[in-house]
Amino acid sequence: MSLDAVLARLDADLDAATGRLFELLRIPSISTDPAFAGDVRRAAEWLRADLESIGFEAEVHDTPGHPMVVGQIDGPGPHLLFYGHYDVQPVDPLSLWDRDPFDPELQETPKGRVIRARGASDDKGQLMTFLEACRALKAETGALPCKITVFLEGEEESGSPSLVPYLKERGAALKADLALICDTGLFAEDVPAIVTQLRGLLGEEMTITGPRVDLHSGMYGGMAMNPIRVLTRILGNLHDDTGRVQVPGFYDDVEDLPDTLREQWAGLGFDAEGFLGDVGLKAPSGEAGLTPLEMLWSRPTAEINGIWGGYTGAGFKTVLPSKASAKVSFRLVAAQDPLKLRKSFRAWVEAQLPEDCTIAWTSHGASPASRMDISHPAFEIARTALSQEWPGEAAFIGGGGSIPVAGHFKDILGMDSLLAGFGKDDDAIHSPNEKYDLDSFHRGMRAWARILTGIANG
Repeated sequence: MSLDAVLARLDADLDAATGRLFELLRIPSISTDPAFAGDVRRAAEWLRADLESIGFEAEVHDTPGHPMVVGQIDGPGPHLLFYGHYDVQPVDPLSLWDRDPFDPELQETPKGRVIRARGASDDKGQLMTFLEACRALKAETGALPCKITVFLEGEEESGSPSLVPYLKERGAALKADLALICDTGLFAEDVPAIVTQLRGLLGEEMTITGPRVDLHSGMYGGMAMNPIRVLTRILGNLHDDTGRVQVPGFYDDVEDLPDTLREQWAGLGFDAEGFLGDVGLKAPSGEAGLTPLEMLWSRPTAEINGIWGGYTGAGFKTVLPSKASAKVSFRLVAAQDPLKLRKSFRAWVEAQLPEDCTIAWTSHGASPASRMDISHPAFEIARTALSQEWPGEAAFIGGGGSIPVAGHFKDILGMDSLLAGFGKDDDAIHSPNEKYDLDSFHRGMRAWARILTGIANG
């Protein structure tokens, strides 16, 4: 098979591929709003038909929520599972959009042409790079080089409530040698990346109660316990002066970053001053002695996300509140167990409660970190392929956030995921005027054709 011929077809068909993406972008598949349930299904049916036009056997599978789309096609190489999601975020506030969010347009900008629409980058444009690569491979050679299953979700933007039950019930049909996920971005403008580790997430909400009612500070101040004082003292103890988290056992399962990755990350030339400067800050405030990328990608964190209690309205009210509350989240790495940490954190907080104070807890999710086995040959094949398509050499990077589906594929289906995406930091995903660079769309299609061919050839 001539890869050059496939790449040439992708170049020649760019306008047609963009037109197909525009068709999908016109469907307002907002999964969080029940009013758009029909549109979410319409997007699922559109993708089913598009997969069938390539040669996949495709079905729309109902769930208690929005549908899953599954397409399968045989091939001579290893079995690969591709994941993407076709649902999108709401568009509010609509007044901040320069045009109809579901009327896609190709626009000229100082940095080049962009596709402007809700879902252009997250994730319709990304998933269509893979489908267009499959279309060109099939059209040029008559077959795909690997056995491929395409799995497209319709609830990612609303928390994926049906995903885990679906994987447990029907995951056997999806299990493959490796999963491919296109829901990430470039490291820099011209530097592609493969995300090989993602932090997990634990969310905890606490409410400390002291007196049974709010109290007058003139009558009770100095004698009665103030829950806000208790709460802020505990939260103030969460970190020491070097930035280390003080919850017992927090670092027990945290592993040092391998030297090979540390050297590769150092070569990325990350501009920490510019990164913080964009949001009005200057100095990194994480653990002392670590590089900024280590803080973002390979170290766990504890952050106070919200705190409230007492009177916060206009004017002044001299009150000792009955209750004080806070939300705390932890980003987890390596082998950290979120349930073990939850138990340890709660015990640490409760041990600091004084007499006359009680605490109530609310859980807000618990997912472990994901770390990929980059010794799998596909990772180096993909890194080479990406480097051939972009000016900069591709890097293995970490992800500061969480992509739960990668962890679910590992835990439920027992397979690693290769995460390669082509979005940019200025794509404004989840925000008004979302865009996807046409160059990202074009190079992304070519990159997937290279990756699939490379994996098939071993």
